[in-house]
Amino acid sequence: MSVRQRKWKTKEGKVQEAWWVDVKYQHPGGKVERVRKASPINTRRGAEEYERQVRHALLTGTFGKEKQNEPGHILTLGEFVPRFITYSENNNKHSSVVTKRQILDDHLLPAFANTPLDAIGPAEIEDFKAAMRKKPAGIPGRKDAPSKDALRKRKGAGGKLLSLKSVNNVLTVLHKLLALAQEQGVLQHVPRVKLFKTAKPAFDFLSFEEAERLIDAAEPGWRTLILLALKTGLRHGELIGLQWGDLDLPRGKLQVRRSIWQGVTGLPKGGRGRTVDLPVSAVDALKGHRHLRGAYVFCQPDGQPLTASMTEHRLSRAVSRAGITREQGAITWHDLRHTYGSHLAMRGVPLKVIQELMGHATVDMTMRYAHLSPEARESAVQALDRSMPQAHAVPG
Repeated sequence: MSVRQRKWKTKEGKVQEAWWVDVKYQHPGGKVERVRKASPINTRRGAEEYERQVRHALLTGTFGKEKQNEPGHILTLGEFVPRFITYSENNNKHSSVVTKRQILDDHLLPAFANTPLDAIGPAEIEDFKAAMRKKPAGIPGRKDAPSKDALRKRKGAGGKLLSLKSVNNVLTVLHKLLALAQEQGVLQHVPRVKLFKTAKPAFDFLSFEEAERLIDAAEPGWRTLILLALKTGLRHGELIGLQWGDLDLPRGKLQVRRSIWQGVTGLPKGGRGRTVDLPVSAVDALKGHRHLRGAYVFCQPDGQPLTASMTEHRLSRAVSRAGITREQGAITWHDLRHTYGSHLAMRGVPLKVIQELMGHATVDMTMRYAHLSPEARESAVQALDRSMPQAHAVPG
């Protein structure tokens, strides 16, 4: 019988009794597992119910994990990760969830998988930060990724250490995980996770002349895509997610309604769409680009959206043919977005308007695009003398 009552005497001579379960289970592979445990409810009915629970846990492969739900048990980081991922999937974009999974797999789980959450304190975090600073930069092993050479140029991988920004990204995910554990009542106190101080990242943009050269150098089938990136500032995922129904060419308008990342379609960054005005050059290019292959403006021969590897390769070829070089590495699609914002600012477009056109959540983000090229700054300074009345000119 799998449920029975046991009696025994203590050293003091007192008689004790308890209901026990004795369950044998043969796994599909042939392995036999036997469980003999005291029932948490010391009655026959309680033991019978507990025996059913044990059998079910053995059948579903969850036996031994029920301690996670026992009062007083503090989950390890590895045990809490499924909750964190579920929360992220319900509240974040697909791209954000993929990034979190990558950070967990590459960095946080190897370091803290078996560590109780309440044992991750300031000292442990500082030790982790020190170890992270010695880690080599890696190549993300994701589906539909650009080439390794392109990533090395862009991210500085290939023998170099993780950048402080990359380390900060890992620390941010760790903090979010611990904060969620506190919110769900698993953790009482969230230790401070202090990020490294980093310089504001310098980003690149093309001059007006370089932008025109790039458009001219692009292959005919790809010229419109590059032109639209430079003339609208759309993010890469927004460009390849653009459909003909989003365009109002007679009015020169474009609706940003979706973004594609690693083959998954979602909302644009920030969770909301926007309207972008099209210059005449973009309208004319789109009219000449019209095709009947499918709903997407830029697509493969079968009508499916383009992939990152395709667009990365074509942009690289156009940049090379245009003779555009940069010391810091390859020109990327995001650099074309920077170019759009910078050119608007150099033309005197108000920051608020640039913010709306680029879909920035706050004007603070737009400030990054309000810089001017050295040539433009020099022209502005020289303009001071040109506007100065002759009577006030400094004698030579």
